[in-house]
Amino acid sequence: MSNLNQLLMQFNYQQNFRFDDFYVSKSNSYIFNFLNNWPKWEKNFVNIFGEKFSGKTHLTNIFIKNFKGIKLNSIELDDNTFQKIKVHQNIVIENLDDGINETLFYSILNTIEQDNKYLLVTSHQSIVDIDFKLNDLKSRTSNFLLQNIANPDDELVFALILKNLSDRQIFLDKKLINFIAKRVDRSYRKISDFIYKIDEISLKRGKSIDFKIIKEVLGE
Repeated sequence: MSNLNQLLMQFNYQQNFRFDDFYVSKSNSYIFNFLNNWPKWEKNFVNIFGEKFSGKTHLTNIFIKNFKGIKLNSIELDDNTFQKIKVHQNIVIENLDDGINETLFYSILNTIEQDNKYLLVTSHQSIVDIDFKLNDLKSRTSNFLLQNIANPDDELVFALILKNLSDRQIFLDKKLINFIAKRVDRSYRKISDFIYKIDEISLKRGKSIDFKIIKEVLGE
């Protein structure tokens, strides 16, 4: 886990963030600490939900790395899933939505519960808000412990900007980054979209990113 203050002091983000670089701030500290408190959870079934780019995959990667287990995407679930999860105590199912095979998913939940295993499900919206048609499944998902990833606070906004710049190998003066941080929407997805847009304009025009480009994308 990276130290944000040290990163800001050094202001050296030439290298892409490593697998375990996860910034803990007020926005995500509760859920980060909750996962690291395994197996002392209130319930065996947990749903982490939040918007795109909010760090759900990063959190589950850290969890699997620390506590072992298997991670599956919801679209990968099939009859072979029962055999795959058999030898694992921790199961992560990512990107759950209302397009899943409900009967199969319900059977998987029953198997995990019967074997007293732990299940971590990620989704964009709360699992209880997904429009499942199967009543038994609706009832079962109502027993999940819900963990919402809140919108980023100021500290995390800065870290997300640096990470997105690092991923695109963009190097900006601190004044520009401070300017962006004070004005960009407090949203994981919108921060990512913003960095993408200023990079796209810069490349198309063959010009370095400056206040003019930043203000243009901000709509100022």
